[in-house]
Amino acid sequence: MKIQHIFCASAIALASVAAFTACTDEIKVGNSFIEKAPGGTVTIDTVFNSAEYTRQFLTGIYGMQYYGLPFSSASGIPTSQHAYQGKLDGLTDIYQVHWNGLAIYNSYYGNTLSANDDPVMSFRNDKVWAAVRQALLLLENIDRVPDLSAEEKASMVAQTKCLIAARYFDLFSCYGGLPIVDHVYSGLEGTYPELRRSSVEKTVEFMVRLLDEAIPNLRWAWDGNTTDTDAFNNTGRWTAAGAMALKAKILLFAASPLFNADQGYFGGTTQAEKDSLVWYGDFKQSRWERAEQACRDFFAANGEGDPSSLSLGTAGKFYQLTQATEKSADAYRQAYRMGYIHQGSHEVIHSTRVATVYGSQGTYSWWNWVGLGRNSYCPTVEYEEMFPWSNGEPFEWDDATGAPKEPKYAILNQANQKLVLDGQIFYSPVVKSGRVTLRKYAVRDPRLYENAIVNGQQITLDWTTGKSSGDIYELWIGGQHAAQTIAKATGEIVEQLTTRFPTGFGTIKYYLGEEYHRKYMHWVYLSYDEMLLMWAEALAETGRMNEALNCVNRVRARVGLDPLEKFMPELSSNKDKLIEEILRERACELGMSNNRYYDMVRRKRTDWMTKELHGMKITRLQNVMGNYIENYSPYYGTDKDNGVAEPDHFRYEKFTLQNRRRVLWDLDPNSNDVKKWLLFPMPITEINKGYGMVQNPGWE
Repeated sequence: MKIQHIFCASAIALASVAAFTACTDEIKVGNSFIEKAPGGTVTIDTVFNSAEYTRQFLTGIYGMQYYGLPFSSASGIPTSQHAYQGKLDGLTDIYQVHWNGLAIYNSYYGNTLSANDDPVMSFRNDKVWAAVRQALLLLENIDRVPDLSAEEKASMVAQTKCLIAARYFDLFSCYGGLPIVDHVYSGLEGTYPELRRSSVEKTVEFMVRLLDEAIPNLRWAWDGNTTDTDAFNNTGRWTAAGAMALKAKILLFAASPLFNADQGYFGGTTQAEKDSLVWYGDFKQSRWERAEQACRDFFAANGEGDPSSLSLGTAGKFYQLTQATEKSADAYRQAYRMGYIHQGSHEVIHSTRVATVYGSQGTYSWWNWVGLGRNSYCPTVEYEEMFPWSNGEPFEWDDATGAPKEPKYAILNQANQKLVLDGQIFYSPVVKSGRVTLRKYAVRDPRLYENAIVNGQQITLDWTTGKSSGDIYELWIGGQHAAQTIAKATGEIVEQLTTRFPTGFGTIKYYLGEEYHRKYMHWVYLSYDEMLLMWAEALAETGRMNEALNCVNRVRARVGLDPLEKFMPELSSNKDKLIEEILRERACELGMSNNRYYDMVRRKRTDWMTKELHGMKITRLQNVMGNYIENYSPYYGTDKDNGVAEPDHFRYEKFTLQNRRRVLWDLDPNSNDVKKWLLFPMPITEINKGYGMVQNPGWE
């Protein structure tokens, strides 16, 4: 018997399982066998008559997981990986794209997306339903496989259930309630009323049930203690920790105001709202309690206790934050960086990868496209403002002068001496002896320099020691790397397309050093720092503010920041303000991970969608006989060669981003024209097939 597609290969969408077509395409298991299958034709009998082929089949399903770095323009890849589509993060207030070949730049910023288009996370073309189909085939046929121990069989079943739950969450977070596909369809059944969209509640319970069934039969972690738990061979496979973390994330998302509310986000009058496809139909505090318990269960399983009893930097049984080796900006940056990128990191709970190398040897790799300016996802001033000073004090602008406010608390160097900032917002003024820089200190949250390239940041970074050195990024107008130009007659900023720094900042997250070239890059799907911040939010929502603060402060302490309540003592009693700070911390800690997008939609932050965003106009000021005058020339080259000291005086001015100005910025955040963007449109082609697909509000 040939392997049947649940979904037709031409659409890979739900209606294709119905009687309209009965696809019987032959497939190569998992895209291709590690060793060629006998006879050239793959059948169920072939796959499930061999333990090795069954293992390879499961590996193939892993290959269809979500991978969050658009890197290729090849045909047939998932829409979310296609470099001409874009990342969910580009729809938020922390990044702005500047490439007119990108779907985000055109149909999203231009507000022209319709139900005829494929959203960035595609209902049809992200291999979700292909993964579900193959997963169900494995579940229904694994008992036929000889030479599999009961323990391995149970583990494979558990991993498969996690894969289904994860792929469902990928769509649930963007579309709401989904059809529940829980068995293989032959395509000959006739009608399929059971494939109509299910409610939010049923979709959530389906995902959670799969994970609950999987957890008892999975290892907590691939810790390398024995040969069969070797982390090198098994990193990226689902674990009990991953399943518990995903369960917590699903329940946190479901408990959030988008779904858990007294009224539907679109007013409650649309069919999708009446059928509870895009919300629960009511608000229940118990949903937040359930999410908090799921987080608590994860940390208990990791060997950690109640959040109020944990000290900063406490290490769990296996998963923990990567800690700095010394108290310096470079060391804090290194700890943060290796926490998410190192494939042996105990901070990464679950990761995904694709079969293409990183760097210049991968034709359309993420690294290469960032270098071209196409995937630069330039940070905005609004993002830069979220990062506090290096001691943890919130960063602020002076409303009267437009200049940055000096911090109230002392920012100290390694010798515990107070730094004189003299108007600087990224580094302390440079002290030099001739051409040698003696002292230069990063004066902001170390995570800023790992999420954005900023003016004056040193280009050379030793990826083994974490030390930064050498020439700087010159992002002032006229500087060596600035992508802005200035109209000489008016002094007007002109943002440049397909360049790396048009906002005055550049992308650095996942844009790594030579040591990571030609390696299979992983995408962090779930992480320990995210778990801490999810727990903090759930604790705050259930009235446990001090416990929530302790979770947040553990994340902050890893990069040398003081506790939040030192600067805002009211947070221990003001839930709304604490949650706002948690969301800001999530943006600083979890950049480029989709979490800002998830936070925007699940918390119904249409004010983020309509917020006018800004870039940073940076002007170099040079001391000439005691007066600072504007200098629109690079430092690298003539000035450096002539022994001129590295520039350390600048004027920082915000300018409104215009290339491209998003249509939503000019709309009322409470209007339905904006609120419809909280969920993506269901494909009109699926609705027209008549099997029960209901459109999301506002996209009719």
